[in-house]
Amino acid sequence: MNETLPPCPECASPYTYEMGELLVCPECAHEWASGEHTGQDSTAGEETVVKDAVGNILANGDTVSIVKSLKVKGSPQGLKVGTKVRNIRLVTAVDGHDIDAKVDGFGPMKLKSSVVKKI
Repeated sequence: MNETLPPCPECASPYTYEMGELLVCPECAHEWASGEHTGQDSTAGEETVVKDAVGNILANGDTVSIVKSLKVKGSPQGLKVGTKVRNIRLVTAVDGHDIDAKVDGFGPMKLKSSVVKKI
């Protein structure tokens, strides 16, 4: 089915598919950038360090809290200070938004690392 796409580096499933800039495995739900075909060694020197508002280094899966009230387009209320966001995912920055997360009560959204603090 996907002869040109590499197998999943986590479970070796041949059923990977593209979702935007990412490759996704439907069996184990692992997501990776299309340049990471062979595993950890291909991105060893290319990783960027993402820091929160107070200088802590963030990683995928961290829990953070909002440190600044934010307005949300299309919503009558915004995100309040202290709102916890669990299981963040670091992505390539688009207009400064380098965190992809699901916020309870709001759904999926992109956040800037400068408005969150690691818990």
